[in-house]
Amino acid sequence: MSFAVTCPEQALALLTLDEDRLFAQATALREAAFGRRVGLCAIINARSGNCGMDCHFCAQSRHNRTGVAVFPLLSDAALRQRLEELAALPLAHVGLVTSGPALSSAELERLIAFLADLPPALRQRVCVSLGRLPADSLARLKAAGIARIHHNLETSSAWYPHICTTQTWEQRRQTVANALHVGLTPCSGGLFGLGESWQDRVDFAFSLKALGVRHVPLNFLHPQPQTPLAQRQPLEPGEALRIIALFRHILPQATLRVCGGRPLVLGQRQHDIFAAGANALMTGDYLTTAGQVLARDLDMIAAQGLEVRCAAEC
Repeated sequence: MSFAVTCPEQALALLTLDEDRLFAQATALREAAFGRRVGLCAIINARSGNCGMDCHFCAQSRHNRTGVAVFPLLSDAALRQRLEELAALPLAHVGLVTSGPALSSAELERLIAFLADLPPALRQRVCVSLGRLPADSLARLKAAGIARIHHNLETSSAWYPHICTTQTWEQRRQTVANALHVGLTPCSGGLFGLGESWQDRVDFAFSLKALGVRHVPLNFLHPQPQTPLAQRQPLEPGEALRIIALFRHILPQATLRVCGGRPLVLGQRQHDIFAAGANALMTGDYLTTAGQVLARDLDMIAAQGLEVRCAAEC
């Protein structure tokens, strides 16, 4: 029988299950879709800080005086060197991430030319996270050889106004819809531990399902000093793992990639992400916080009897 759920009421009912049964169902769904293969990715902070958005969790917002490093879009040479270093590792994808609501026209022109000039074998492993973009800009990225773009919805449409007021959830959703329209594969997920309810989490997952998103990064709040959410307590490991399992039941065919906040929130239970239904993770450091080194992640994956999948399978 299938353990996937098809409506919010069924999803909320999952929360009454004990952890062993919930995880057993999530594992069965993960293995049915992905076998025992795990995908790895890493990111490059390609432009940092000075963002005009007021996201309450973000150390890169200029509304939050956090002292985070601020620098403009990296040079082509620096980007190429970093990409080549990461391409030598067993990573399916490498993301170029820029701060701010969107790149300037000049920056976008330079980045498109840079991407188009990459060797095809390297370019096919690159995805980009460039903020809010219209359909024509997304189409140009696709023409330059990019297949995947990252743009998180962050949380439910109902909870989003509690964490950001400088753009709307619908604007974020439209960027994802634009990416789908031009033939790009969107990678779109969000952040948990923002004060949202379980109903928000369920509604958020079904919003991604309705859009047709098949690659979902799951992040957990790592509270940053001098941000409005600095005093929030990180989620307990068990709650974070139940979120992963919930998303696996709602999105049985989607790649669920555990990303930011993993070491802090999950600690000694990081290996349980696979039992909870995750089939991918981000390795190395995040944009403004430390992650887990690749060697430890590879050991963790092997200890669970899983194998790293290559780029062509992702």
